[in-house]
Amino acid sequence: MNGLDLAVFRAINGLPDGLAPFFVFLSNATKLTVGIALLVAIFIALVVFKPTRKAAILAMPSWLLANATTDVLKDLWPVIRPSSPQMILAHPEFHQWVKPLDSPGTASAHAANMMAVAVAFLWLYRPVGWCWLVVAILTGVSRVYVGVHWPSQVVLGWLCGAVAGTVVVKSWEAAVSLRQRETSEDPSSRPEES
Repeated sequence: MNGLDLAVFRAINGLPDGLAPFFVFLSNATKLTVGIALLVAIFIALVVFKPTRKAAILAMPSWLLANATTDVLKDLWPVIRPSSPQMILAHPEFHQWVKPLDSPGTASAHAANMMAVAVAFLWLYRPVGWCWLVVAILTGVSRVYVGVHWPSQVVLGWLCGAVAGTVVVKSWEAAVSLRQRETSEDPSSRPEES
């Protein structure tokens, strides 16, 4: 953690207490029944709506890749969280709006997962992508506000998510393009001329 990280953390973590319900919900949505139900309902609606179907389906592996990437980073390069006991002891002014976490916080999985979904949609269906980008940004900010991530850990999470979303979408597009090329070059796949 550097001086800039600490200054930005203090600015966000010190925002008015009235924002706590909103940011705590965003930060914990994937752990709450209502949050999970909301995400499942949105996913089903996006799969049912034909223009968003491909993006919604590719958002899922993007989410999983982003989450796995942050897990690997946390294992390889453990970085302390602002909610760790030693940080709380050193900085009693830090606000803790959720249960403190003392596991490594190298890259925010919450920020990464939401950004992966946003980027998948930005590549394939921009109107939803822009909306989800706002959710991704607010989710990342919420992790700082509630006191469990440094801003740099959120930014790294956003980067992991952006890369994951791009890798999944571009890999899918490359696979489809390769399949189409193979099909068009295969003489047995062409209709017979009469």
